[in-house]
Amino acid sequence: MQYGDGDYRYELDEGWGKLPEGYEFHQVAGVAVDGDDNVYLFNRSAHQMMVFDREGGFIKSWDQRFAGPHGIHIGPDGNIYLADRDAHVIVKYSLDGELLQELGNRDQASDTGYGADRVVHRAAEPFNLPTGIAVTESGDIFVSDGYGNSRVHKFDASGALLLSWGEPGSTEPGQFTLPHGVGLDADGRVLVCDRENHRIQVFDQDGNFLTMWPGFRQPTDVQVGPDGEVYVTELTHRFSIVDGDGNVLARWGGESSHDPGQFVAPHGIAVDSRGDIYIGEVLEGQRIQKFVRVR
Repeated sequence: MQYGDGDYRYELDEGWGKLPEGYEFHQVAGVAVDGDDNVYLFNRSAHQMMVFDREGGFIKSWDQRFAGPHGIHIGPDGNIYLADRDAHVIVKYSLDGELLQELGNRDQASDTGYGADRVVHRAAEPFNLPTGIAVTESGDIFVSDGYGNSRVHKFDASGALLLSWGEPGSTEPGQFTLPHGVGLDADGRVLVCDRENHRIQVFDQDGNFLTMWPGFRQPTDVQVGPDGEVYVTELTHRFSIVDGDGNVLARWGGESSHDPGQFVAPHGIAVDSRGDIYIGEVLEGQRIQKFVRVR
C-alpha cells in the first residue's frame, strides 16, 4: 500500500525499529536524524534517548534522564538540541551524550500566570514549558516556548538571548496558543507551529511576521526537505507535506487509528538523506513509523 500523492508517495516499513528486551516505544515525542542517517528517538520510556540505524537496528540508548522529553533538533554543528519541557530548559549535547550547553533556569518557570487553568495570561522571558528548537548555520538558536508561554525566543550560539516575540491570543499575527514546534525553511524563514490555533505562522529571523498558513489540525512539528518542501505532523491524526507557500502536496490520515500507516497522535517528524520520513506518536499512539519514499 502506498501513502501520499504525486511526487511524494511512500510505503510503510512496517515493524521498523527492533527493540532490545525490556525496552518500549512510549510516547515518542521527538525524532531526529544525524549526518549518517542514524535516527534519534526522544521519548518518555525508561530509555529516553534511543538511537537506531536507518534499517531499524538498535545502536544504543543514553543513560541521561530528562524531566519531560519533548522537542529534538540536530543542528548544522552536528550537535543535538533537546527541549526538556518540564525542567524549563533547552540542553545541547554531543551525539555521544556529552552535555555542552544549557539555556534557561532549570526547574524554574518564567512568570506567565500559567497554572491549574492551563492558560497563559501574559508573555514572559524564557522558559515556561518549552517545546521545540531550530538552529541556523551561524549557530543562532530559535526556541518555541509553548505550553506555559506564548513566545518564540532567539539566542546566539553562546546562549545570549537576542530577542523574543509573541503574545497570548488566537486571531492576530504574532499571537500564539501553544507554539509547539519551530523550523527554518530553505530561505531562512522561521516556521512556528501555532498548535491550538491550527496554523503555521511564518516570520523572518528578526521576528517580523511574513505570512500565515491555516488549515492544519493541531500542528506539532515542522521539518523542511531538500527541495523546500515542508513536513508537518498534526496531533489530530494527520500528516501533511506542503510547499514553501503552504499549499498541500500530500496528506494522509485524519481519523484516529492504530492501523499501520495511520495515526493516533503524530508529534515528531524527521527526514533522512534519502527522503524517507520517521513519525513519532504520543498519547495513545506510543510508536515510531518509518515511511520509505517511492522513487
